Amino acid sequence: MQPTRRTSFHAQMTQPVRVRPLPPSAQPTVPFQPVRRPTPPTSGTPGNRRAPLPAAPRPVPARLPFRPAVKRSRRDAVLVLAIGLVALVFMSCAAVTLGLGLVYTEGILPGVSAGGIALGGLSQAEAAAALRDRWQTITLRDGSRAWSVNPADLGITLDARATAKAAYEQGRAQLATALQGILGQVDVPPVVMVDLAVAETGLRELAPQLDQPPVNAGVRLVNGQVEPTAAVSGRALDVAATLGQLQRSAALADGALDVVMQPVAPTVTDATPMLEQARQLLASPLQFRIFDPVTGDSAYWSLPPEQWGNWLAAEPDANRSTGLALSLDAQPVQDYLQAQAATVLDNSRYLKLDEAVADAQNAVAQGQTNAFARVYHHDRQHVVQPGETIISIAWDYGVPYPYIQQANGGIENVSAGQTITIPSPDNFLPFPVVPDKRIVVSISQQRTWIYENGALKWEWPVSTGINSSPTWPGIYQIISHVDNAYAANWNLWMPNFMGVYKPIPGSDFTNGFHGFPTRGGSQLLWTNSLGTRVTYGCILLSNDNVQQLYPWAEEGVVVEIQP
Repeated sequence: MQPTRRTSFHAQMTQPVRVRPLPPSAQPTVPFQPVRRPTPPTSGTPGNRRAPLPAAPRPVPARLPFRPAVKRSRRDAVLVLAIGLVALVFMSCAAVTLGLGLVYTEGILPGVSAGGIALGGLSQAEAAAALRDRWQTITLRDGSRAWSVNPADLGITLDARATAKAAYEQGRAQLATALQGILGQVDVPPVVMVDLAVAETGLRELAPQLDQPPVNAGVRLVNGQVEPTAAVSGRALDVAATLGQLQRSAALADGALDVVMQPVAPTVTDATPMLEQARQLLASPLQFRIFDPVTGDSAYWSLPPEQWGNWLAAEPDANRSTGLALSLDAQPVQDYLQAQAATVLDNSRYLKLDEAVADAQNAVAQGQTNAFARVYHHDRQHVVQPGETIISIAWDYGVPYPYIQQANGGIENVSAGQTITIPSPDNFLPFPVVPDKRIVVSISQQRTWIYENGALKWEWPVSTGINSSPTWPGIYQIISHVDNAYAANWNLWMPNFMGVYKPIPGSDFTNGFHGFPTRGGSQLLWTNSLGTRVTYGCILLSNDNVQQLYPWAEEGVVVEIQP
């Protein structure tokens, strides 16, 4: 039997195969689908096995976008991880919230406050008590500026129980709000009632503290040269808008109310026309004369141009051709005077700063560099010594005794060791003082000296009051002029009368200077009594002397009556 000829598989694969290419029209138009190769039979004898058929050439399919399986798997993994983390955080927060809810079943959640008062961990009753105890002030806020005020002054009343309840409920209804309480601070708006009328009044009273006045254009001295300065806008409290802020539901959540301010434009934006006047002013120092009418002393405080030149500002003035006048910025002048007074004056004396600043501004507006400031005096305290009476104390201090009685509740008597108030001599100086004129009267010497510009002008004999109706020592002023005054108590007509003081508070009765009086219109009295006590409290001069004094001593001239 002839053995079957076998062809090796390798030989079959290496034999060339001719394949006729298909024409272009016969090329496949659909994606290539691979043909499954038939599996060779596994049964039968080796001789019956068929050699595998050579693979048919495969057409090249169209190129598809390359999408690495590895990157797609990595993106899916990241997405799954992110979802897992979010779920974990959510479940953790929920667990923490649930835990806090269990721990703070009766207490306010941590991080919760109301009106700027921390309430975390407190029960509602404890929170209400804390709110009542600490709700004493609120803050008015304008950016970085802040002021503490009593809420009652703005008509604000806190409902502590309702506020504590609102704080307790914070974070229990919504998880997001609860998380704020856990991770940070939650400010619950306090529950308040507002009396808008009281709030408006309170805000208007506070406005001067909150306002920032505008600064007009001015001039300054730089290295000896006068230069103009720019104007600066100010800010003023908008009361109506601030009241609207107060009514907002979130107002006072952190214990502060943001006030509303409106810009205020300066009235002078260009001071260039005032440069020449400024040059003339800044050629001299600014000098303040500080005058004490009680002692008659003066002090002089001087500022070099390099310092006060920076305080110059321009003000509208319709009476000037330029429409402007130079003035002084009030604040630096006030600061200077206050600092000087604290250094020079003792605790019993003080300056009225507004009055002194106004005088300096007026001086500069008139082209002058000499300003004036009057010294004032506080009430004094006196400890009664053994043997003293109200009358003796009043005589020593130079105050009519009814004024001491009035200042101490109408007392009739005093006892040793008792502290009483002695009224300020300013009570008897109602007019602006005339610093360069002064009249001095001596009761013990029965004479008067009249000074002008520090020099003695006249010296005359006088007559003062009898013991039962004395002329009282003290520091007074010329307060009135009457050509021929009538004293009904004594039926006297007093020529050239100049009032000096009222011996009884609130009365119309006045003691003063006058010439020889007449009674009944014809009888001339006391012509030969000068130099002795003969009057009922007034100061008697001869007719010739009083006629000289009458026009010279204007109202405001200080009269010093010595014991």
